[in-house]
Amino acid sequence: MLLASLREQVCAAAVRSYRSGLVRGTSGNWSARDPLTGLVAVTPSGLAYEKMTPEDIVVVNLDGEVVEGGRRPSSELPMHLVIYRRRPDVGGIAHTHSPYATALAVLERELPPVLIEMALVGTRVPVAPFAMPGTPEVGEAAVAALAEAQACLLARHGVVAVGRTVEEATLTAARVEEMAQIYHLAAQLGSPEPIPAEVMETLVRKYRGQ
Repeated sequence: MLLASLREQVCAAAVRSYRSGLVRGTSGNWSARDPLTGLVAVTPSGLAYEKMTPEDIVVVNLDGEVVEGGRRPSSELPMHLVIYRRRPDVGGIAHTHSPYATALAVLERELPPVLIEMALVGTRVPVAPFAMPGTPEVGEAAVAALAEAQACLLARHGVVAVGRTVEEATLTAARVEEMAQIYHLAAQLGSPEPIPAEVMETLVRKYRGQ
């Protein structure tokens, strides 16, 4: 099986996210790029996660052409491919519809830095402008927002997170959801104040080992 290890990683990340509640039904999608060939392993469209196996993961090239796999790639493949073409440092992508973060995306409201853990993602989680799902324009909007952080909210849509690996991207997506939930709970008790920008910049450098 072509890119067997990478397909196993993508499948494992997707199934783990489903079981943890980051996605429900068949929503969301995951991918990873092979650094040697440039080929991308991506979750299929419309397949229940509890039935998904590594053999179901589709291998495509950066033009979106299927190289191996018997299923149709995710409908959000154009978004993934735009990000990979524009960000050579990205090796994995996770796209979720996790409820608390997506609630902010519905309001087109960024996730502010109210927790020090935000520094693991960026100084904030910005919102990418709305674009029609399943189009390259979603990827273009995401790329601009991802210049500021390892994740962004897609307006009226959900979350996209990137990383060196699909596991790293998935962990970032999970962190965004946890921070969004804490922000929501804190907002019920009062008005959470953002951590000052200079403090966040220091924390980001610290967590990135600079």
